[in-house]
Amino acid sequence: MSIHLERDLDALEQDLLAQSALVEEMIRMACHGLCARKLGLSEELQAREPEINRREVLIEEECLKILALHQPVAVDLRRVATVLKTNADLERIADLAVNVGERNDAIASYPELPLPDFLDRMAEAVIAMVRDALDAFVELDAAAARRVRRQDDEIDNLNRRVIDRVYEIIRDSPHLVEPALHLFSASRHIERIGDHATNIAEDVIYLVEGEIARHRRDPSPMAPQQPPAE
Repeated sequence: MSIHLERDLDALEQDLLAQSALVEEMIRMACHGLCARKLGLSEELQAREPEINRREVLIEEECLKILALHQPVAVDLRRVATVLKTNADLERIADLAVNVGERNDAIASYPELPLPDFLDRMAEAVIAMVRDALDAFVELDAAAARRVRRQDDEIDNLNRRVIDRVYEIIRDSPHLVEPALHLFSASRHIERIGDHATNIAEDVIYLVEGEIARHRRDPSPMAPQQPPAE
């Protein structure tokens, strides 16, 4: 690898990590604000979105520039591809955080709507998923990335529990149908954040091992591990 390519790849990854820090903060604001029924949350999140979008475009442009100028191969090509895909997932996560804020503003107008007591757990779990996926990227840790994939099952289960609770509210309190549907949407957006964290984790596995992990089951812990691809 040339010195110039290594320099550009390092700078690219630093830009991605700076973007990830901003997105993680948006997730925390959205999830914690939802659980606390914080008023004005949507405006706070929308004010941060343009910077995320600006950075996403710049990172994508840098990826394309590296591909054109350096024509990387093997692991260097995977580094660029992983940054390009993770960058897109981070931008979508920020969009979903804004969506959660919008649903929260509607829910906050109905203080009589009971929020599920496990909503906090779902919020903390998805925040941890995103953080752990990005830590796996920094550490080039495929095993940690696989743990993130498994965490998605918990988010899915909690989302189903929220949906069940929404059905109960609609059945027992018809006057709360509107905010209950906003709760349904907010939970769905949080679940989708978990899906994007899973995408990032799968891209880390691809970066480290050179194999596409999507649509594949993780190997048994007792199975022999393949050495990372070069």
